[in-house]
Amino acid sequence: MIKLTYLAHSAFRIEFEKYKILIDPFITGNPLSPVRADEVEADYIVLTHAHGDHIGDALEIGKRCKSTIIAVNELANYFNSKGVNAHNMHIGGSHSFPFGKVKFTIAHHGSSDSDGNYMGEPAGVLLFINGKIIYHAGDTGLFTDMKLIGEMNKIDVALLPIGDNFTMGISDAVKAAEYLNPRLTIPMHYNTFPVIAANPDEFVETVKKIGKSAKKLNFGETIEL
Repeated sequence: MIKLTYLAHSAFRIEFEKYKILIDPFITGNPLSPVRADEVEADYIVLTHAHGDHIGDALEIGKRCKSTIIAVNELANYFNSKGVNAHNMHIGGSHSFPFGKVKFTIAHHGSSDSDGNYMGEPAGVLLFINGKIIYHAGDTGLFTDMKLIGEMNKIDVALLPIGDNFTMGISDAVKAAEYLNPRLTIPMHYNTFPVIAANPDEFVETVKKIGKSAKKLNFGETIEL
């Protein structure tokens, strides 16, 4: 059984057997986070890009837990330089880990550190765990290759940004859900800051109107896949 927990913004925890995987663990400084960074454990940390609201506490958690960072090449190199074990990947590539397989996809966004240094391309990520497929879109605008991602992968859960301004807004995210055709869509990347205020209930209801399944997860809520 896989447990998926929403930690607010774009941060999720996945638990499978003995493994704990974090995605984009922005916890400290996140006004909506239901947990503290020092409460979180991780064997692996998957990062979609280098912006501070996605890297978040990856360095601190990675050092404390001796986690493996999974990221595109340039971002993985950064963590290696900081003394944290990292596995270098890139868009289109996949690799099998003890918990399952990870594959990075394209995302239309940016990726730099707080000083503006280039940290590789932004990405989405597909996680293949115990026969299930989870797609985390990262920060992205809508793109038609989402239809191809959905055709090539029978996605069980799609995690899609809806906050607009920096990413897709609700209407584009609904189209993304149509393209991807997942079993379930969960909205993310909203309401953390005023500029990305959005109504997840509106998104859920609009997705349901096109005949798809969607669910709003409360911050800290867990579902089983």
